[in-house]
This record gives sequence, C-alpha cells and structure tokens, in this order.
Amino acid sequence: MATTIENFQQASFQQEQEAQMTDEQLLLQYRATGDRSLFSALVHRYERELYNYLCRYLGKPEMAEDVFQATCMLLHQKCHQFEEGRRFRPWLYAVATNAAIDAQRRDKRHRAVSLDRAGAGSDDSAKLVDILVSEDPDPLSQASRLESGEWVQQALDQLSDQMRNVVHLVYYQGLKYREAADALDIPVGTVKSRLNAAIRKLNEYWNMTHAE
Repeated sequence: MATTIENFQQASFQQEQEAQMTDEQLLLQYRATGDRSLFSALVHRYERELYNYLCRYLGKPEMAEDVFQATCMLLHQKCHQFEEGRRFRPWLYAVATNAAIDAQRRDKRHRAVSLDRAGAGSDDSAKLVDILVSEDPDPLSQASRLESGEWVQQALDQLSDQMRNVVHLVYYQGLKYREAADALDIPVGTVKSRLNAAIRKLNEYWNMTHAE
C-alpha cells in the first residue's frame, strides 16, 4: 500500500514538473533521456490544436487523423534535428504541414488510378443529407452552417498552395508572422505579401459568389 502511494506521489510530482517546462525543454529533455512521459506531455499540449489545423488543411477528418499520427512519429524521429534556441511551435507546424502535403500527394495519385472512385462532392452531399434527416434539433440551421463551411472551403480552394498555407497558419492557428515564416521556411515579408494576396482573392471570390 505504501509503495502504491509513493508511486502515485512520484507520478504527480513528475506531472507537475512537466507542466512547468516549456515546449522546448520537454523536447530537448526527451531527446536526452528518451523518457516517453515527456513526449506524451508535449503531444498532449498540441493534440487538439494540431488535429483541428490538419482537419481544416486537408478537409478530411480521416486523413487528418492519419497525418496527426504521422506527425507524432516524425517528431520522435526528427527530434535530434531540433536546434536549441529555436521555437518549438513553428517547427511543429513545419513538420505537420510537410506531412499533410505528402499525404495530399499520395491521395491525388491514388485517386488518379482509381477512376471509379466517388467524387469529392459526394461526401459533402452525404453529410448534408444526414443532417437534414437527423433527429437533432433545428436541422436546417445545422445545414446552413455546413453550407457556410463549404463556401469557406471552396473559397480556400481558389488560393494557391502557398497562399493557403499562410492563411491556415496565421489566421486559423494564430501564428505570428515570424513563426509562420519559420514554419514555412520563407522570409517574413513573403508571409505578409502572400496573406495580402490571399485576402484580395477571397474578397474577389466573395463578391463573385454573392453578387445580387
């Protein structure tokens, strides 16, 4: 019994220590010791945030889950490449974005050789039908929100990959210009110019699709 209590107290003390460590300290300490609890603590901090980012970026929750798992594996494999003095969050998004790009390329190749596969639009139609026939309260309101989300996705599809990456990181994830620049390995000025170009494009698409 005493041993159980001691183990619990030791685990609680370790969790408190991990909670006080910065992201960078957790990763560097994990790299030095291989302590999986440090890695788990780091992943837990970004689990929801990163998954939501990948869902928006990829537009497919199933693919986002796969890429999230791949990102965690890459963090483990590449932790020795992390440079002391660098910020962890931009580096994390760089790894996740590259993993998402690779997943999109694989998906496009797969769809190219699977001509009988259902088109992307069928997924959205199925979701809309499910909402309309569901027993949830106010299904029409839910459908309206879905259509709004579809418009946003369609609008983002009008952007180049470079502009879309900047929008996702700066607007949705709240990264600062410098952090987004580090994540994408581009100058800060390029981040600003791509974001401005994206805003102009989105405004043009809004005017075109909502013209009276």
